[in-house]
Formats: sequence, C-alpha cells, structure tokens
Amino acid sequence: MIQRIDHLGIAVRSIDQALGFYRDALGLTVDHIETIEEQKVKAAMLVVGESRLELMEPTDPAGAVGKFLETRGEGLQHVAIGVDDLEAALAQARERGARLIDEKPRVGAGGALVAFIHPKSSFGVLIELVQRGKGSVAHG
Repeated sequence: MIQRIDHLGIAVRSIDQALGFYRDALGLTVDHIETIEEQKVKAAMLVVGESRLELMEPTDPAGAVGKFLETRGEGLQHVAIGVDDLEAALAQARERGARLIDEKPRVGAGGALVAFIHPKSSFGVLIELVQRGKGSVAHG
C-alpha cells in the first residue's frame, strides 16, 4: 500500500527567499508553484530524484502552516508518504489506532488526494498520506 516518501514539507516565511537556497544554491529544479486556498498556503515543489521538497509559505497566519511558523519557526513541517489507495490507507490507520486529522481525502498540492495523521499518533511527526492520480502533478 505504501509506495515511497512522496515529499518533505518545509514551512518557510518566504518562498522567494527560500528558493535562493534550494533552487539557486543547491541547484534543485522547481516543478511548479501554486496556491492551495483550502490549506491557506502557497507551495513550491522542487524535484529531488523521484521525491520532492515542498516549500510552504502561509497565505493566512490562521492556517496550519502559519500557526506552525508562529510556534516552531521555519523548518520541517511534515513527511508525506505516497500510497496507492488513500481510502484504504486511512481505514487501516484508523483501525490500528491512529488519530486522523482528515477522516476523508481532500485535494492537495498538484491535484493529489491527501489526508493527514495527527503527530500525537506518530511520535511528533505530522504525516501526510498522498495518492497521486493520472491528472496530478508529479504522478508516478
């Protein structure tokens, strides 16, 4: 059911400033930049082999990334794990005692289906489960 680490989410105050390091200093390629209104975030996906780094800049300080920056500062915000069937992965996690933030999948960056597992279930790490379809960015 689990395919790979899909991406690592990094909370930043400014995508433009962060690109000065990740794109310019490290030489990573920007796959795409988009605003995800539902999650109150602007996201830049950078290619790292078959995985991605997702730079996330809040568009609203009341959103999850805005709150994360306020309490923890910039840095690793979540680990995203690619799954082939998100509904089944959520059901399995729920049955095995995981505390879910999202009971049902929603649309995330690149058009993928996503759902989050609460960090209290995963030893302090916010886990995002990601199912990419044929229409999503970075499928495959």
